[in-house]
Parts: sequence; structure tokens; C-alpha cells
Amino acid sequence: MAFSTDQGGGKPMATINVVPLVDVMLVLLIIFMVTAPLMAHKVKVELPEANLDERPESAPPAPPITIAVTENGQIFMNDQPVTTALLESALAVEAQKTPQPPVNVRGDKTTKYRVVSQVVNIAQAQGMRKVGFVATRESQ
Repeated sequence: MAFSTDQGGGKPMATINVVPLVDVMLVLLIIFMVTAPLMAHKVKVELPEANLDERPESAPPAPPITIAVTENGQIFMNDQPVTTALLESALAVEAQKTPQPPVNVRGDKTTKYRVVSQVVNIAQAQGMRKVGFVATRESQ
């Protein structure tokens, strides 16, 4: 910043010296012009082609697996009482099927969330991709 005085008034005139600002801007412009082409080069990578397994049109969709959890924590798989160990092994077998059946979890209204969460985590840990919940519609 430079101060100069007018010849006649005697008041100092404060103005910004823009020369250093222009110098810095020109240096930045040159730096960006040099580095921009370097950033434009991309690494050439040949990606593998996806092998999409098409489902045969004649295969019927698999019926869903229904897992019910009662208020006291009992677990039923397709209306048959099961333990968590038996549920794990049954879902591991079902996860290997093609097409994989969806899992529908029905929880009693007063069932603790911990038990329902445990059932969902077991299903996902065994490789089940479609895990959903069954609920009734609210009466209007």
C-alpha cells in the first residue's frame, strides 16, 4: 500500500497498490497452466466385463420363507418352531438356492426389538439378500 500526497491539498491519498496482486495472479495462472495437462492424463484400465447370470425364464420364483417371532421370543420358520442354531443352518441352505427366496419376518406387536434384530442379523449373516418385514395396515 502506498501513500501519496496531492500537490495542492496536503491530504494523504490512500490507494491499494495492485501491482503485487497482479504479479501473484500471473504466477498462479502460469502454475495452473503447467499443472492442468498433468492432471488430465488418466490411467488407462481395462475393466473386466460383467458376467450376468440370467435366470432361466422357466424357473418359477421361490416361495418366501416366513419367520415369526412371538412375544416371549419363540422363533417359528414356516410355522415350525426352531432354535437359533437350527434357523442359522436352515437359512444357510436356503441362501445357496438359485433363485434365492426372500425372507419375511413377522414380529408380534409386543416383541422386544432385540429378538427381531437378532433374527434379521442371522438371516443377513447367512447370505440372505432379501429380508423384509410383514405388517398389517392401519385401520382408517
